[in-house]
Amino acid sequence: MAIMIKTPQEIEKMRRSGAAVHDVLEHVKARVKPGVTTLDLEVAAESKIAELGATSAFKGYRGYPCVLCTSVNEQVVHGIPSSDRVLRDGDIVSIDCGVVLDGYYSDSAITVPVGAEVAPKTKRLLDVTKASLETAIKVVRPGATLGDIGAAVQEVVEADGFSVVREFVGHGIGTRMHEDPQVPNYGQRGAGTKLRAGMVLAIEPMVNVGKPGVQVLSDGWTAVTEDGSLSAHFEHTVAVTAEGAAILTQ
Repeated sequence: MAIMIKTPQEIEKMRRSGAAVHDVLEHVKARVKPGVTTLDLEVAAESKIAELGATSAFKGYRGYPCVLCTSVNEQVVHGIPSSDRVLRDGDIVSIDCGVVLDGYYSDSAITVPVGAEVAPKTKRLLDVTKASLETAIKVVRPGATLGDIGAAVQEVVEADGFSVVREFVGHGIGTRMHEDPQVPNYGQRGAGTKLRAGMVLAIEPMVNVGKPGVQVLSDGWTAVTEDGSLSAHFEHTVAVTAEGAAILTQ
């Protein structure tokens, strides 16, 4: 496993890339409402990426057709935007986006409630998933381990009775979308690779209301919960610095 250590100058470039992906997600989030299609969100994102002078990290990656992944309700990740998928009051939609700016990648995801009428359990899912990411980021510092990150996510999620998806994990990121190491959302404290200053990680908990199992649909991309329960996804690109974690996608 060859983990790329970034210079402070490279991390600054990744911070600019991260700011762009943050702007795209904010632009798209403002358009989430009942009656909108996931393709409408895709069109908004594509124009915003171009306006920012960035390019999509997703479109064309391993043949993926879009700039966003839009995963609704029981869809965990990699939902393909479509004019057929209309958002309804009470839905949740996970919006995952990556861009390349000046040769450096950034990757971030949010899960957004649709309309005013979201069930309390659904709101709890979003709060817990977001909290698990925030807790994981707090443990990031030189000398901590990948197991510390995974355990932080897992402890927050399972304490609330939800479950962590295991088939999909976070990853290193830099001049490529996916670099070493893999960053699971479960694990044992103290286990795994030690973090070093200059590592940059995409940390991305995916959390199910029900059981952790997922399956990929016949389109070859869309992953859904096996039991049909709701799933949420939050992600930040995070640099390891001497002072701790620096979130590059905010």
